[in-house]
Amino acid sequence: MNADKEKWLLLATLSIIWGSSFILIKKSLDHFSPYQVGSLRVLIAGIILLPIAISNYKLFPKKHLKWLILAAFTGNFIPMFLFPIAEKEVSSSIAGIINSMMPIFVIIVGGLVWKFETTKKQIIGTLISFTGVCILAFGGGDSGELKMIPILLLLLATLCYAVSTTTVKSKLMDVSSVVLSSFIFSFVLIFPSIIALTSTGFFSEFSFTKGNMLGLMFVSLLSIFGTGLAMTMNYRLLKVSTPLFASTVTLIMPIVAIIWGIIDGEKLTIMQFIGAGIIIAGLIFLRSNPKK
Repeated sequence: MNADKEKWLLLATLSIIWGSSFILIKKSLDHFSPYQVGSLRVLIAGIILLPIAISNYKLFPKKHLKWLILAAFTGNFIPMFLFPIAEKEVSSSIAGIINSMMPIFVIIVGGLVWKFETTKKQIIGTLISFTGVCILAFGGGDSGELKMIPILLLLLATLCYAVSTTTVKSKLMDVSSVVLSSFIFSFVLIFPSIIALTSTGFFSEFSFTKGNMLGLMFVSLLSIFGTGLAMTMNYRLLKVSTPLFASTVTLIMPIVAIIWGIIDGEKLTIMQFIGAGIIIAGLIFLRSNPKK
């Protein structure tokens, strides 16, 4: 398969997998705390990928250790907690929509840190989408409650993803996608996730009830597909495309997230639909090619 076909196939598959992650987070929160969901998500992925990491330990990029740690914590640890915390207050649909702002942060981080070229068109697209986020944040209609804190947490998580994406593209492309994922989850993050999970009292409080096993099933699906498999595919997408193209996955994810949310009985206000539309319009403007 040539690189052009591969990148579009990866983009479509990732959109479905990650777009479904938000509803899995919501279902997991019915059984565990946000901190337990985040810890379990990372820990399960680390355990599954551990054999790959061990068998390829000689390929560990020691000279790029600081970049590996930065990519690991910003892309695969901090957001894993921020999303569940935020989804205690906002719907999975809103979380998916906010996450669609990742291309904006890729432009900002890429321009400021990695000196990626930023065009006037990209700046305009960024401003359009930022307007949409403001409408989305203030258009909840829940007794006048704005819920800015969860919106800010979601934006911070999306910024973290952008930092990780641009770091991987700039510093870690000499490591294969599968091996890179295994190193991040099994060597860098497995022990922090165990410490975080232990601090929540999970191991002393967990019992094999029907509810807990159902919750563990949701977290496992989230970890195996939405974390381990998806991040491996994302690193491969970065190899065959650019950070901005890879972040375009977040344009399609909100559609999947909203569909799952509606199926689960979630509702969006008219203003939130308008805000979501403006966000996506800004991103489409940002990604479109100029006429020749």
